[in-house]
Amino acid sequence: MSSYERLSALDETFLAFETPNTYMHIALVTIFESGTICGPKGLDIAKVRRYVGSRLHLVPRYRQKVRLIPMTGDVVWVDDAHFQLEYHVRHTSLPRPGTMKQLQRRCAEILERPLDRERPLWESWFIEGLSGGRYAMLTKVHHCMVDGVAGVDILAALLGTEASRKVAAAQRWKPRSAPTDGELLRDELGRRVRKSGALLRGIGQAAAQPGELRAELPRRFGTLWNLLRAGASGPPATSFNRPIGPHRRIGWTQTPIASIKEIKKSLGGTLNDVVLTVVAGAMRRFQVHRGEATKDPLRVVVPVSVRGRGDQGGNRVSAWMVDLPTPEAMPLGRYNAIAKTTRSLKDDDQAWGAQMLTEAAELTTGNILNLGARLINQSHLYNSIVTNVPGPRESLFLLDSKMVEAYPHVPLFADQGLGIALFSYGDTLFWGIAADWDLVPDVEILCGFVEESFSELRVAAKKGRLKAPQSRRKPARKSVAKGSIPNAPLRRTG
Repeated sequence: MSSYERLSALDETFLAFETPNTYMHIALVTIFESGTICGPKGLDIAKVRRYVGSRLHLVPRYRQKVRLIPMTGDVVWVDDAHFQLEYHVRHTSLPRPGTMKQLQRRCAEILERPLDRERPLWESWFIEGLSGGRYAMLTKVHHCMVDGVAGVDILAALLGTEASRKVAAAQRWKPRSAPTDGELLRDELGRRVRKSGALLRGIGQAAAQPGELRAELPRRFGTLWNLLRAGASGPPATSFNRPIGPHRRIGWTQTPIASIKEIKKSLGGTLNDVVLTVVAGAMRRFQVHRGEATKDPLRVVVPVSVRGRGDQGGNRVSAWMVDLPTPEAMPLGRYNAIAKTTRSLKDDDQAWGAQMLTEAAELTTGNILNLGARLINQSHLYNSIVTNVPGPRESLFLLDSKMVEAYPHVPLFADQGLGIALFSYGDTLFWGIAADWDLVPDVEILCGFVEESFSELRVAAKKGRLKAPQSRRKPARKSVAKGSIPNAPLRRTG
């Protein structure tokens, strides 16, 4: 009996966005202390592969590949009958003793390689040669498979919370039979009939409750209108919002979470308010450095998790459009503006409006999603993306090697030459800045501006207290996670 799983419309969209220059994999570079897996001859990659193989049953999607449904262009997951672990677990080395700058350059080169759609859409690269016997693992996974939160679940499944030298026996796996094209098309047409019926029933149920409907519909469509209006106004032009090429530069820095919490406690608001204020200060400096300071705020997309309890894999994410107060010279002024903006977005439930659009996309076909993705790529809706993912607080291990650093990376879209990703692990927030090679050759300078912006905000928070605006009401949808991410004093790596 054949078996498969269908991608959601949002998952499919990340496949549709992909071009030779805008590959859509998310990535995490983790650095490990030396363990017994590192011997006199270097990293024991054969043992690493046995270890990864022993954990694959926890991540079924790692042995599946995508397949198109005829005519509609929709996409499904099917088991890869020719799965080869050696292809996905790769091994390379730096000249010893490798520096962090060399590691960044090597990671950027690996990130430039698109994932092969004829195979499961992930790769883990083990990079040895760092000083002190340390090594790195760069894991890249296509965005159609996971969002940031689901990526943390995969990381936790592949690593352990205690040091161990033993590799468990791999569980036996047998691929399921793949469906025929006729079966896929038949099932998809049936799904659409059922989906349309459910939509009609939902409308009928809503009509049976006219009082609630009259109260809720204006708010919901008002939320959607506000989101569309925000996107239609357009952000200011910058030198990094131009067509991007295939090559990347990356920069890293880190901040202790305790210092972020100190600022939050002093000023009120949320941890994400602190992060966005730091980004606003850094981008203000970056614009001045490039001679591009404007009176208009830069606009960023901030992904917001809508993952419910029990949701597994895939993308469960919506988004905010946030105008960063980059024209504001004073750090406390920027913080107040950010806190007011994020509070308003929560009150107005803008993330629900974006989620409404993705849910409506479920009624379309893959061919229409591809067209929509091309149209969005040609639109200039924002300047950059700032994504903030909460990671585990406890230590993680690959056998007896402790993970000590973790730098995330977000894909770049067309005309978006710069993206900022943050990942909390233990007591540290790690920043990963991805940039187009030609548009942002000064990515290290931006890392320095992040550090300066944080220090400036920390000093200002100690000198004066500023009460963040209070909510006008409770957020309407409890399913929208606030996604606050820890942070603090920055230390650049490399």
